[in-house]
Amino acid sequence: MENRRSIIIDTDPGIDDAVAIAMCLFSDKLKIELITTVAGNVDIDKTTDNILKLLKFYKKDIKVAKGSSVPLIRKPIHAKNVHGESGMDGYDFGEVDYSPLLSENAVEAMYKKIMEINNKITILAIGPLTNVALLLKVYPEVKEKIEEIVLMGGSLSRGNMGVLSEFNIHCDPDAAKIVFNSGVNLAIAPLDVGLKALVFPEDSAKIKAMNKSGEMIYSLFKHYRSFGLRNGLKMYDSCAVAYLLKPEMFEIVDTFVDVEICGEYAVGATIIDLKNYLKREANARVCIDINQEMFKDWLLESLNKCNID
Repeated sequence: MENRRSIIIDTDPGIDDAVAIAMCLFSDKLKIELITTVAGNVDIDKTTDNILKLLKFYKKDIKVAKGSSVPLIRKPIHAKNVHGESGMDGYDFGEVDYSPLLSENAVEAMYKKIMEINNKITILAIGPLTNVALLLKVYPEVKEKIEEIVLMGGSLSRGNMGVLSEFNIHCDPDAAKIVFNSGVNLAIAPLDVGLKALVFPEDSAKIKAMNKSGEMIYSLFKHYRSFGLRNGLKMYDSCAVAYLLKPEMFEIVDTFVDVEICGEYAVGATIIDLKNYLKREANARVCIDINQEMFKDWLLESLNKCNID
């Protein structure tokens, strides 16, 4: 257990976030030092409530810090049409336990945690990058103590929020630009691998039959877009966790990445220069393909360990 990788999870739960977080909570390779929330899939109060619900459900004692309620300079965007009004519709978690919630905001809490622990830390960012960008700008000294920022975001091709923009980056492209240009080691699981990381009806049935955790996740799945269980649910955020725990399931390239923040049609588009047109030094490791069968096997095995019965 001493060799576990220390991580901070920055998240906006969200149904697929809930699955990714569950696997982190029960991994014997990760030590979650802190969880911070950001507005994204739903507003900041709901994303914070949702992580507290999950921690109570899983009986895990991890501190939580509430983060940014709005993007750096743009209007907030949410995805209630995908994740439901609460962000985790479909399961009754009961009353929220606020005892893990810190008085400090997410940026202060991240800074304090990063500076107090002896080893370097990894930030797992599975929501908009507002909190992470603020941390890097307000406290640039933390860069030397960050091993890597692993994020789900961006796209190699088209978008799922704008024509060319993926949701997490689209929500706060200005924050993404700060993170991409920070000089910190970056690893990116973009939209394209998430589109292949599918859970089909037969997989959902297996998850439901696993344990109490599986029943909860299945209940959320039923509210994750009404057609999802039939056509396959896309496990976007779990791809970032998969990179941390089983990177061999991906094809990975080192390349230059940035984000468009100006223009009429392409704001939020990620520039992932796979053919080196820009002649810029690589600043990120990017997952460009995934072994779908290996991912499915890993996902089911990981969720089977999330047992609280």
